[in-house]
Amino acid sequence: MVEGELIPGLPEEVARECLIRLPLDALRAAQGVCRHWKRDVASPPFHRLRKAAGLARPVIALVQSDPDRTVSTAGKHSFPSPLLYRMALFEPVTGVWTSPPMIPRRPHGLPLFCQMAAVGRELVVIGGWDPRTWAATDEIHVYDLVSGAWRRGARMPGPRRSFFASAAAEAEGRWMVFVAGGHDESKNALRSALAYDVAADAWVQLPDMTRPRDECKGFFAGGAFRVLGGYPTEAQGQFSRTAEAFDVAAWRWAAELEPALEEAASPRICVVAEQGKIYMCREGREVEMFEEGSRGGWRRVAELPREVRATLQMVAWEGGLMVLCSGGHRRALVAYVLDMDGEDEKGTKTWREVAVPWKYSGRVQASCSFLV
Repeated sequence: MVEGELIPGLPEEVARECLIRLPLDALRAAQGVCRHWKRDVASPPFHRLRKAAGLARPVIALVQSDPDRTVSTAGKHSFPSPLLYRMALFEPVTGVWTSPPMIPRRPHGLPLFCQMAAVGRELVVIGGWDPRTWAATDEIHVYDLVSGAWRRGARMPGPRRSFFASAAAEAEGRWMVFVAGGHDESKNALRSALAYDVAADAWVQLPDMTRPRDECKGFFAGGAFRVLGGYPTEAQGQFSRTAEAFDVAAWRWAAELEPALEEAASPRICVVAEQGKIYMCREGREVEMFEEGSRGGWRRVAELPREVRATLQMVAWEGGLMVLCSGGHRRALVAYVLDMDGEDEKGTKTWREVAVPWKYSGRVQASCSFLV
């Protein structure tokens, strides 16, 4: 083997064409073959080439409870301990489920009620509650999908917050995770907001929102971090129908007027955004879409499958949408995927049920999508 060759006897460009076709789990294994493969597979140009060749594939990341990890108390009655949460990955194209490694020196799993955001090929886990004490945490954990390694991020400054809005976006060449609202350890609703620069591992303080918002929803669309609903301290559980948006370029908050999301104030409503399209799922009814720049308002995309009565999570990616819900007594988790680019002979978009192995049937508390 000639020093520096990716594959012996093959020109570099041909060898790289072979490597960019490796599936996700093989990409991680490939880095252990030799230092040349590790350097190449881990490099940003490799993943840009993979994406340009149309070989990047959507991956759904879930923060999910492990159905086999419970501890019973001693005595006549047996009660389960707090569920152990870990990360699970699902590839819609292949139907493959995988489990990334647990965070080193954290056998109790991911924090309860943590948030998660996809930034390039990395996943950022934000805040949550320590499952051993149920105390809010300011910890940040970052997982690299290609290397398969975890690292600790800079702690989230300010009061330890719970049930906040979050979303990630690339702004001026930097990946940022935006956080706003929630409540502190004294249950006071917050109006403060922050942004985490993933590459710099540093936090930036944002201007405050116009009002405190506990249990608010967040998503990024149209160059703005949008925060929806929530409620103030003095009106527990009375969700606001208002929203506001943080314009990253102008670095200021503005009242959110469009799209009209009055019903989305309820915690039972899922709202996600992808490629300029905002999807809203009303419990037990249908999925609607609002396309930025359009004047037609919300339009119906598809009715939910009959089995989906209470949607727990909705995840969108370019060309697809996934809903996950509790399956009741007989089935722990039910999942369906909607192909946004395909229709049946009647011109109707149809749902495809996802086979969920028992290992991945636990409760889902956070989700996001990305391309690898």
